[in-house]
Amino acid sequence: MSSFGASWREVASVFLKIGAMAYGGPAIMGIMQAELQEKRRWVDKERFLEGLALVNLLPGAGATQLGIFLGYARGGWWGGLLAGLCFVLPALFIMLALTAAYAALGSTPFMRGALYGLGPVVLGIYAVAVFRLGKSAITGAPQVLIAVAAALVTAAGPLGLVTVLALAGGIGILLFASRRQGLAVLAAIALMVALMHYVGGTPTLALEAKVGAGDTPAGLFDIGVFFFKVGAFTFGGGLTMIAFVQEQVVNQFHWLTPREFVDGLALGQFTPGPILMVAAYVGFKLAGIAGALVAAAAIFLPSFILMLSLLPIFERVRKIAWMKAAMRGIGPAVIGVLAVSLAQLAPHAAPDLFAASVFVATVLILLVWRVGAIKLMLGGALLGTLRDRLA
Repeated sequence: MSSFGASWREVASVFLKIGAMAYGGPAIMGIMQAELQEKRRWVDKERFLEGLALVNLLPGAGATQLGIFLGYARGGWWGGLLAGLCFVLPALFIMLALTAAYAALGSTPFMRGALYGLGPVVLGIYAVAVFRLGKSAITGAPQVLIAVAAALVTAAGPLGLVTVLALAGGIGILLFASRRQGLAVLAAIALMVALMHYVGGTPTLALEAKVGAGDTPAGLFDIGVFFFKVGAFTFGGGLTMIAFVQEQVVNQFHWLTPREFVDGLALGQFTPGPILMVAAYVGFKLAGIAGALVAAAAIFLPSFILMLSLLPIFERVRKIAWMKAAMRGIGPAVIGVLAVSLAQLAPHAAPDLFAASVFVATVLILLVWRVGAIKLMLGGALLGTLRDRLA
């Protein structure tokens, strides 16, 4: 692990660049893999997979948490804090600017061509990241079976992501460490799943109808409390959290109309960085710039608290035999989950022959030449803009 004093400029510049230019929700993790693991060698593939496993087991903003993990690996505790801030802040300022323009001008179609060209490039970066990580994580027949099983269960949807990864960890302990400990862990997870099913709830349900009432105007305190709870208790990543925010702010609290929320999602598509920056739009609509700042800070704060509290502990326990065995099970499961996510994104990111061609070209370029992800994204945005102009 590099010292913060020697690495802070690199950490800040890299994450400011990624935060200002990277699109694609989960695919941003692929960009981090290409730029920071493959190109800059901040961590090896095994360590990167451990980071992916950790952030998928926690509630909150996954891409932001992965950025904190990589910043921590490069520059310690302060490196993790700086990485998270530099990743989030560009998206906040861009969202504020877009939201202010939207408030003044109405719904204006920004960057349509650039986003069209970015989609297949980001998908290609994501696909190559999954392929490269998969070669490291899947080294034998048992891990192949774990990856396939995780993908099938995730695609079918009977179990949540955390449960799938936890079960994979138990299987890893059973296969690669102690059969008795593995069976005990699997039995405990099965019991917890049964209890959650019996009570009919998930952590997110505890948030419902807790903030505000009906059409009561929201103050800064209400905004902060709501978004902090979303960031602290919602599992499943940004898309799951966005769906929950929509249900609450539109249907439960009536803070926004459906049309206003859809416009916010559109602005979120024009905003690079974490998709959860839509929270700043909601806050702005409710209480201006102060509301935007409170909402953005509140939804990301739990991710910073969790990661910066857990990483020093994780650094110690990751070297214990049973934890190594668990990670040998969780790693392939993460690859299976990422493969499902890739398949779900494909129709949206590459909807036609031109976009599919850009996707294939991106994959081939990354596999044959060592080209930076940022350069490819700029090229994709340019291609999309030119195609839109010529169409």
